[in-house]
Amino acid sequence: MAFKLGLIVNPVAGLGGSVALKGSDGADTAAKAIKLGAQPKANLRTQAALEVLTPYQNQLTVYTANGAMGEHTAKELGFTTEVIYYSEHVTTSVDTEQAAKALLELGVDLILFAGGDGTARNICHAVEDNVPVLGIPAGCKIHSGVYAITPKAAGRVVEMLVKGELVTLGDADVMDIDEDAFRQGTVKAKRYGEMQVPSEVRYVQAVKNGGKETDELVLADIAAHVVSEMEEDTLYIMGSGSTVEAVMQEMGLENTLLGVDLVEDQQLIGRDLTAQKLLELTKNRKTKLVITLIGGQGHIFGRGNQQLSPALIRAVGIHNIIVVATKTKLQALNGRPLISDTGDTELDDELSGYIRVTSGFNDHIMYAVGHQD
Repeated sequence: MAFKLGLIVNPVAGLGGSVALKGSDGADTAAKAIKLGAQPKANLRTQAALEVLTPYQNQLTVYTANGAMGEHTAKELGFTTEVIYYSEHVTTSVDTEQAAKALLELGVDLILFAGGDGTARNICHAVEDNVPVLGIPAGCKIHSGVYAITPKAAGRVVEMLVKGELVTLGDADVMDIDEDAFRQGTVKAKRYGEMQVPSEVRYVQAVKNGGKETDELVLADIAAHVVSEMEEDTLYIMGSGSTVEAVMQEMGLENTLLGVDLVEDQQLIGRDLTAQKLLELTKNRKTKLVITLIGGQGHIFGRGNQQLSPALIRAVGIHNIIVVATKTKLQALNGRPLISDTGDTELDDELSGYIRVTSGFNDHIMYAVGHQD
């Protein structure tokens, strides 16, 4: 299972810095910077990040835009590279946004991009928080929290993902300043949104007592987060297992531990439902699916929840699947991927990749999903 790495390079990022233009936003500013002798550095910084990943070239594929927007650097380093967006000779913010949208539609596991705050704004406008992103710092302005501290640090985070290590996801602010005001000596930073950013997991022991008490606290945190995020007028299919049971308990609802229930507006509207009944009740309705994994095995589909048929999973949509599990449960897999065994090979292929797992209150982890051949 190859890691699907999206890559976007803003080749004019940072041009204005060395020639005292205090930014590179806009084609006119970039052109002026080049006339003043500025040298493009974004691809060199991208190279520094990707060099960290060269030992894993057989484990990932780079999906990118043509030429200086990523293709050249990825191919020069020997990565398997697929161009999914073509830009004109001079790239603009529109190209960045269109490339990001193409990567989102393709379903990459992560978008790695090189630029500054203007580039981060473009990426955010295109994908919002629908796919994890990570910035390689290459611009004059780096106020946003979506960037690694150095290009190599960006490569190290991606390395953790490719190696299957536990990597948490957090929301980070996208910030930018008014370049015209900045050139006049005034810094006016503004928040433009937030995106999901992977970072190294920091393990903090919740209580000094071990075992059951700690697990109960973590389950309570997971449940509280899921319930806090529930939307009105949306159906929630509640899968089997003790972790999902904790979510039902948080809502004060009776749970079918080894079955599948249906909830709307935190009210139980169906218990221990069959595959056919689930399809009937959710037809033409906005629906989300809450599932966990089987401890020790890692199955998320195909073991104990056959009511979740391929037709239902497709109707719900991959982006509406909420996976919940403790870090302890994930660590017990020893790096093995979660398993999708729906009985539909094409669907299992679609589900393969990296998925967000809720592991606490506003605490998420990226984890690999595979399937049995």
